[in-house]
Amino acid sequence: MAVVRRGPVRPRPVFGREGDVRILRAAARTAVPWRNGGGLTREVAAHPPGAGWDAFAWRVSLAEVTRDGPYSPLPGVHRILTVVEGAGLELTVDGTVHHLPGRYRPFGFPGAAATGSRLLGGPVVNLNVMVRAGRTAADVALVRGSREVAGPGTAVVVALDGATWLGPAAAGEEAVRLARYDAAVLEGAPDAAAPVVVRTSGTAALICLSDVNGPAATGR
Repeated sequence: MAVVRRGPVRPRPVFGREGDVRILRAAARTAVPWRNGGGLTREVAAHPPGAGWDAFAWRVSLAEVTRDGPYSPLPGVHRILTVVEGAGLELTVDGTVHHLPGRYRPFGFPGAAATGSRLLGGPVVNLNVMVRAGRTAADVALVRGSREVAGPGTAVVVALDGATWLGPAAAGEEAVRLARYDAAVLEGAPDAAAPVVVRTSGTAALICLSDVNGPAATGR
C-alpha cells in the first residue's frame, strides 16, 4: 500500500529552478477594507512575507478606490502609484496638485507627505509599490510586447491587461500564463546568461527592487 506523507505542499518548480520564481494568482488574494470606507486593498507580495506596516522592506498591492479622500501618512516609506483601471485621479501632495489622467502613469512621492486624492471619473484601481526608504529602491516600468528580466535584485511582474506569459528566453521552453492581476516574483532576478522574458499582448507592470543595504533588503 502506498504511503501518503502529509506536510506542507511545496510549490511546483518554475522554469526548472525551484524557488527562483513564485506565481501568485489574483484569485487567492484577500480583500481588506479601508478603515475610512473608501476602498479595498489586496496585497500582491511583500518582504518579509506577512510583515506589518512598520516592518516591511517592500510591499506591492492593488487598491480599489471608490471615493475621494486622504491617504494615511507613512513616514520612512517611498510610494509609487500607478492607476491601472479607471479614468484616473488627481493627487495633492504637500499642497501641490498632480493630475494623473487615464492609466499607466507611475507617480512617486514620499509616504510621509500630506496626500489626498480626487477621482476624475469614477472608481479606479491603483497598483501601489511601497519601499522602506534607505533600505530598498524600486522602479516601475510598463511592458508592452516583450522584455527580458535579468540582473541582481528582486522583480515582481503583474499582468494588467491582455494575455501575459512569463518564461525562459530559450525557444521551445514552456512559459507560464498570467491572467489579469496575477503576479510573479523573481527572487534574485535571473542573470544575463539565463534571462526570463515577459511577453504580453496588452500591458504588464515590471517592478524592479534593488538593494540599498545588501541582499536582505529585497528578500534574498
